[in-house]
Formats: sequence, structure tokens, C-alpha cells
Amino acid sequence: MNQMKITNWGRVAVLMGGNSAERPISLKSGNAVLAALLRRGVDAFGIDVGADVLERLIQEKANRVFIALHGRGGEDGTIQGALEILNLPYTGSGVLGSALGMDKCRAKQLWDGIGLPTPPFRVLAPTTNWEQVAAELGLPLAVKPVREGSSLGITRVDDAGALREAYVTARAFDHVVIAERWIIGREYTVGILGDMPLPVIELRTTRDFYDYYAKYEANDTRYHIPCGLTTAEETQLQEVALQAFTILGCGGWGRVDIMRDHDGAPWLLEVNTAPGMTDHSLVPMAARALGIDFDELVMRILAAT
Repeated sequence: MNQMKITNWGRVAVLMGGNSAERPISLKSGNAVLAALLRRGVDAFGIDVGADVLERLIQEKANRVFIALHGRGGEDGTIQGALEILNLPYTGSGVLGSALGMDKCRAKQLWDGIGLPTPPFRVLAPTTNWEQVAAELGLPLAVKPVREGSSLGITRVDDAGALREAYVTARAFDHVVIAERWIIGREYTVGILGDMPLPVIELRTTRDFYDYYAKYEANDTRYHIPCGLTTAEETQLQEVALQAFTILGCGGWGRVDIMRDHDGAPWLLEVNTAPGMTDHSLVPMAARALGIDFDELVMRILAAT
């Protein structure tokens, strides 16, 4: 990036923190992004997002925004809409893409509607017939809050009798909860940078699935890049991920999580429109495999605003 380009960006606000359940991870992402921008000579400053965020953006005379918020309030179209009103360019997906990417239920409905593979699911309620759900979808099942990230509130259910308890757990994070067929196979993630899918990463954990503990606390989680697939198999996952990302109206950058069953079929799980951005996060890891270091990745994301 040349210095003239950086100068033209003016003051860059890095939004982080907020009040979602993913606040601690967002603060790590935001501070890592802010440090990278400062190392590159960008006139950047951080804001721990609260009710006064718009006032602070105006007071600080921000010219554009790097969104390092995770979860509701930052990744669901809310802050994006406010920034549109202020006419401030920002990183990542717009209002529609952010909202759809955050809503697992509507994302899956759209994917299913155009023939993209995603596990069958049902929306749950207190009056749900748990035995019927188990019979229709088969066991095991994943019970998930619809609008939450970092695998918070997700439970693997191996018996229909445990469905109600899993629903209550997920309901603590969101009032809309789904049960989704559990795909038995291997888990992969595909980072997206602009219109380019990054190298696929295979995720390996000793736990039931790649949950919050496996992502942020465990020492035995393994990330395989190269992912161990053939070129054709990896290309298939990248193409499915890019289609899934694009059809939701997402843009700029993000990440798509996919399962691959024992027959080699891909199954879309979810989209992240503002993924983690620390040196140990998945998108930076995939970018490094292409020779794009963390600072350069941050600059490329900002340049797309």
C-alpha cells in the first residue's frame, strides 16, 4: 500500500468490544487490527463500542471504520446501518449480508432454496414434539441459537430425551433456536477475501465438535493447512463456500464453515461476516498460506471499504 493511499483514508476507527456474548474475542481482534494499522502508519484509533459509539465517531472525525465486532450489535447489520446513515465507509458485508449471515435459520432457508447443501433442520419451541423432531431429522442433532457466534449455546444431542434441555441452553442465547442434523465427517473452514476463497483449513478437535473451548482455550485443537484434500476436493469446497457467501449478499471478507461427510459431500453450516482477527485466527492463518501476513491482510480488508 503506498503512502498516498493511506493518507487518503483519513482517520480510521476500529470498532471492538460491544455487549455481545463474544465481547472478549472482539476486544482481542480489535486490538490486533488496531496494532497492525498503526504499524502501517494509518491514523487509526479504537472504540470500545457502547451506546455513544455514533457520537464518538463524529467527535473523533472518523473517515472510515474497521469493524472488529463479533456477534449481535456488530455482525448482524445493526452497526452497518448506522454507519450507512453517517455515510462512513466500513469493512465487510453491508446491512443485508450481515443480517442474513448472522441468522442461521434464514441463511439455511436461502441456501436450501437455491439447491446449496445444508443439513436439514427444524425451528424449535417450548411446545415442540421432541420425539417427532428426532424421528424426522435423525440422531445425533445439533441444537443451536440462531443468532450467536463462536459456537456459544450449541449442544450435541444423541437422545431425543435430551432435546428439551439443549433447547433451554440455546434459548438462553437467543429466542429463536434450531435443531439441525449432525453431519458425521470432517469439519473445514474457507476464508473469503474479496471474491477469492482462501486455502481450506481442516479443523481437528478431541471434543464433540469445534466448540468455544476448542476454539479459544484448548491446547490440542489442530489446524491442517494444507487441508489434506485433493486439489479437486478443495476446489469444490471453495466454490460452494463462495456461492454460499455471495447468495447471502455478503462481501468484502468473511469465512464459511463446512462439514464434509464420509461420502465426500459438503454441507454448509454457517457464515461469519466479521471473523476473528488475531494472529491465531482462521482467516489470518489461511491468508498466511498465500504469503499474506497479518498486517497486509488488515490493509487489504480496509482497502476494500
